[in-house]
Amino acid sequence: MVSSPAPSPPPSTGPQKKRGSTKDSVGLYAVQCCDCYKWRTVPTKEEFETIRENFTEDPWSCSKRPDCSCDEPADIKYDNSCVWVIDKPDIPKPPQDTERLVIMRRDFTKMDAYYVMPNGKRARCEGDVEKFLEAFPEYKDRMSASRFNFSTPKIVEETVSDKSAWKAAKAKKQGKADTPGGKK
Repeated sequence: MVSSPAPSPPPSTGPQKKRGSTKDSVGLYAVQCCDCYKWRTVPTKEEFETIRENFTEDPWSCSKRPDCSCDEPADIKYDNSCVWVIDKPDIPKPPQDTERLVIMRRDFTKMDAYYVMPNGKRARCEGDVEKFLEAFPEYKDRMSASRFNFSTPKIVEETVSDKSAWKAAKAKKQGKADTPGGKK
């Protein structure tokens, strides 16, 4: 399973500085057929989340899509024309009234996972979900902290290795790791 980040918008002009994004960094969802290994696009985030939730138990194949077969060409070619990230299988669908966001860091080194809660605030870890449920007990019967998964997709390094921001961040981390105590 893969998702490809959307192109970064240009930096905003003006005195306001926006703290973090409210949209996923993912611009396209795709899944690999377990029979022919071709990549197929998934039309919606919701459909992708359904496939991902049951992926180990119910692997995806071209035959699950009515207009598709393994004999047809792939929908998308795996190459470095865009940044690819591989999501973990079996992540539960977000509970009702919440949304899972994954956001690429500017230096392409990592993604962060958040959940937008019904009150509009972000949960960054299971502790934040528990705090939300304590503050809003009416949601306790509809959601459990165990239904939230903060695992992040793995960035496929070979698809971003030509990006200067990636190289700079990687070199900086390498320099810190090479020094005693891990700091420069």
